[in-house]
Amino acid sequence: MNTRVHTISEPAQTARSIFDLLGGEPGVRALVDRFYDLMDMEDDLKELRAAHGPSLDEARDKLFWFLCGYFGGPDHYIQRFGHPRLRARHLPFSIGEAERDQWVACMGRALQDAGTEPALVDRLLESFYGVADWMRNRAG
Repeated sequence: MNTRVHTISEPAQTARSIFDLLGGEPGVRALVDRFYDLMDMEDDLKELRAAHGPSLDEARDKLFWFLCGYFGGPDHYIQRFGHPRLRARHLPFSIGEAERDQWVACMGRALQDAGTEPALVDRLLESFYGVADWMRNRAG
């Protein structure tokens, strides 16, 4: 019978959150700002931009607050508004395939512009696509 006690001589490596990988709050804010700047500038994102109304200021803040928590950082959005209830909160907006695809494309560009690792970009876009597809509330 082996009674030898094993000890751990080095601390276990902890996984870094996506929030940390993106640079914390400053990184998430930069990502969100780039996302909305692209939406405002690029002709191929016009349906997505039109769905947001005349000002992007409130949307910028809400996406920043949401993504901080979604990525594993502080739950700013929940502290302000409660559970995100994403689908319910987006029902007033007409979201079809074009808006879904443009949202994902815009976020992909913003992630790439932020210098995010390609494997992480792919992982995030796969997740975002699923959420964006679930948000559709009209055909086409």
